[in-house]
Amino acid sequence: MLDGFEILTTSGVVLWSKSYAPVSSSIINGFIKDVFIEEKVLPGASVGDDTSATQNPLYKKDHYRLKWASAKDLGLIFVAVYQSLLHLSWIDKLLDNIRIIFVDLYKDQLKKPHTSVVECDFEEYFDQQVKELESAAEKNSQRAPQIALDELAPPSSSGNRLDEPPPPTPGLAPAGQVKKQQSNGDSTDVSPIPTPDTSRPSTPAGHILGAKSGPKGGSSRRARKAISTPANASSGDEKKARSKKDTGKKMRRWDDSGMVDEEDGTILDYSAQTPSEKGTANGGISAPMEPIDSESHGIRTGKGQFVLKDLDIEVHSILQGANEKKSNLAPLEGGVVESSLGAISGLFRKFIGGKVLTNEDLVKSMRGMEEHLLNKNVAREAAVRLCEGVERELIGVKTGSFESVETTIRTAMESSLRKILTPTTSLDILRSITSVTSPSQLNPLSPKPRPYVISIVGVNGVGKSTNLSKLAFFLLQNNFNLLIAACDTFRSGAVEQLRVHARNLKEMSERESLGKVELYEKGYGKDAANIAKDAVNYAAQQHFDVVLIDTAGRRHNDTRLMSNLEKFANFANPDKILMVGEALVGSDSVAQARSFNAAFGNKRSLDGFIISKCDTVGDMVGSLVSMVHATGIPVVFLGVGQHYGDLRTLNVSWAVSRLMS
Repeated sequence: MLDGFEILTTSGVVLWSKSYAPVSSSIINGFIKDVFIEEKVLPGASVGDDTSATQNPLYKKDHYRLKWASAKDLGLIFVAVYQSLLHLSWIDKLLDNIRIIFVDLYKDQLKKPHTSVVECDFEEYFDQQVKELESAAEKNSQRAPQIALDELAPPSSSGNRLDEPPPPTPGLAPAGQVKKQQSNGDSTDVSPIPTPDTSRPSTPAGHILGAKSGPKGGSSRRARKAISTPANASSGDEKKARSKKDTGKKMRRWDDSGMVDEEDGTILDYSAQTPSEKGTANGGISAPMEPIDSESHGIRTGKGQFVLKDLDIEVHSILQGANEKKSNLAPLEGGVVESSLGAISGLFRKFIGGKVLTNEDLVKSMRGMEEHLLNKNVAREAAVRLCEGVERELIGVKTGSFESVETTIRTAMESSLRKILTPTTSLDILRSITSVTSPSQLNPLSPKPRPYVISIVGVNGVGKSTNLSKLAFFLLQNNFNLLIAACDTFRSGAVEQLRVHARNLKEMSERESLGKVELYEKGYGKDAANIAKDAVNYAAQQHFDVVLIDTAGRRHNDTRLMSNLEKFANFANPDKILMVGEALVGSDSVAQARSFNAAFGNKRSLDGFIISKCDTVGDMVGSLVSMVHATGIPVVFLGVGQHYGDLRTLNVSWAVSRLMS
C-alpha cells in the first residue's frame, strides 16, 4: 500500500498530494536534494525530458522507497512513497498513468504564467487508478500460484484428475465381486456382474431392440417407429390420431384503429399471478437476487445523489489518446499505410510544414476519411457531413512548422465529432425529476407536485424493457418511488417480463433500503394510451415520484403502428420520451430516428436516445453519430451489458476516441 503521493513543480511548489500514512517532509526534501540538486543518484537528472517511472532509478531513504516520473513541458515531478518491505509491481504504471491524466486535465491552468496553485479535484481520478491497478495485480498474483501448481503436476496420459481413483487393471475384478461370482456357479471365469433388479423396471420382451447385422449395428427407421408405438394402441386409434390436424396458433385480428378484438385479449391475458407466485407473495421461498455493487457503475455525490459513472471511460480515453500520440510520433516505415487513416496521413506526408492547404490537396484525403467513418458504422449521410466540416476547417489553414499534417487532420476530425455529439441542453435527469416532484415552495406560482413521466419507445428487439429496468435501478439508487406501466399489450410475454424485473428490483430495493417500485398492468389486447393515462393518474394518487412507461416495439416504416404514438403522447403527456436504438444497426439508424421523432405530432418530439448493446460492437460506435446527426437529439444513456447496473452516461471523449481509433 502507498504511504503517499505528491505532484510538485521543479521550484518546489506542491500542486497536489495524498497521504495514506504520515511521512516526514525530510523524505521528499532529501529526494529532491539527492536526485535533482546534487545528482547523487542519477547524474544529469532533470526534467528536461518526459521520463517514465521505469527509466528512473529507485531512491531509498530510511525505510522508504520512492519512485518518480516527470513532465518536461510543465516542469512537474510525480513522486510515490511506500515502505521498503513492500514490492508494488504496479507503481511504475501508476506514476505514468497519473502523469498523463494530470497533464491532460490541467495543462491549460499550468501553462498560465506565474501559476503556483491549481484548482483541481483530482482525488477521484487517482483513487480510480489505484483501485484498478491494485485489483489487476491481485488477480495476477492469484493466478500465478495456480499456474505453478499446474506446471509441477505430473502429466497424465489418461487425462484423469488427481483426486479420481486410478482405473482398474484390465482383466481383474475386486475380490468381493470374484467371490460372489464363483459362489453362483462352478466356472472360475470372470464374468460381468448382473445388474440389480432394483436399478430399473424390467423391459417387456416386445420392446427389446435387436441389433441389425452390419458394421453399424443399428435398427431401421421402420423398426424404431414400430417399437415407439404403444402396444395397446389399435389401428383404428392410429388412424384417428393421424387424421386429426394441429390447429396451431390462431392469428390475431386487428381493426383499422389498431385494436385487437376482445376475444383475443381474454385469451392472451396472463397478467394474473400464478399459484407459485402467490405462494411466494404469501411468505414462500424464492431464489434471492444477487447483490449488485453500486460502486461498480456509479458514485454518490456530496449531496447524496447517485450519479452513473463515466469516470473509467474518461480515464481510459485519456490514456488511449496519449498512447496514440506516442505511436504517431514514432518513426514510420514504408509509404502509404493500407488503413484508411494511415492512407490519409500518408497522402499528407509529402507536404512540409508551413503549407497552406487547398481544396485540391484535400480531395483524396476526404475520400479516405469518409471510408474510415463508414467502417466505424457511421451512416453515409453523417459521414459526408463530417467530411465537409473537416474540409471547411482545413482549407486555407497553414500547417505549423513543428506540427504534422496528420495531427492537424485528426484535430479537425475530433472537433467535428465533438460538435455533433456534445448536447446543447442539460441532461441532468435527476434535477429534472426533483423540479417536478418537489417544486420550490418559495415561489407561489410554482406548480403542484406530480409524478415525472418517462416513456420508452423503439423498434422491435432493441431492448426497451431491459433498458427501462436499468433506468429504474438507477432511479431507485436515488430513493425515488417508481411505478412501471406495462403498456406493451401486443407482444406475448411482455407483461410477464416486466413483472419479473419489478419483482427483482423490489427485492433489491427492500434489501438495500432504497425507493419502492410497483408494476401497473392491465393485461393484453387493451388500448396502450388509456393504460398509460390510468397509470399516471394512479401514480399521482399513490404519490409515486416517477412513472416509467414501456411501449410495444414497432417498425419505423409501418405507418399504421407509428400513428398510434401521437395518441399515446397526448394521453400520457410524458416529460421525457426516450428512444432505444441499437449500436448494431447501420445506415437504417437515420430513418429510425427521424421516423420516431416525427411520430408524436407537431407539439412533441423525442427528448433523448438510449443506445443499447454498446458492449457488442467494440469501436464501431458510429450509430451514435448517425442518430444525433439526423435529429439533433442527444444521447442520454448507453447500455453496456445485461445487468441492471450496466447503464452509463455518454462520455464524448470516449466516443471520439473510439471513432478515431
